[in-house]
Amino acid sequence: MSGPEPVRSLLDKIAAREQALEDEAEQVRARLDELTSRLRELEQEAEHLRITSKTVLALADEPDPQPTVPQHPAYQQILATFAEARNPLRARDLCQALDLGIIPKNIESTRHKLKRLVSRGILTEPEPGLFTLLRA
Repeated sequence: MSGPEPVRSLLDKIAAREQALEDEAEQVRARLDELTSRLRELEQEAEHLRITSKTVLALADEPDPQPTVPQHPAYQQILATFAEARNPLRARDLCQALDLGIIPKNIESTRHKLKRLVSRGILTEPEPGLFTLLRA
């Protein structure tokens, strides 16, 4: 290696190799940032699942609240009629059983009460307009 030309050629090769290594290191850093971000996402999702699982288990251990029947005497009469009924009833059938006049006002009022008992988990509506006592 006599003279500046071979030394300069060797220095150029070293510089090119150094630049290639810096470029590759930058790509690895970018990939590392992506992987670190993904790892945080996965850990957060796993934590959410742990919390959900813990909540579900806690709720499963709680007793189901007993449905509350409205205090109005009409509801007591309705439930007594359903307790004796062998088949599901419609609002009209219930009006007849309770000796209410079969007029739209009474039928709609009764249907409203039946829907309220369904929403409280006391009755069920297996098909529209047909009601039955929810059997535990």
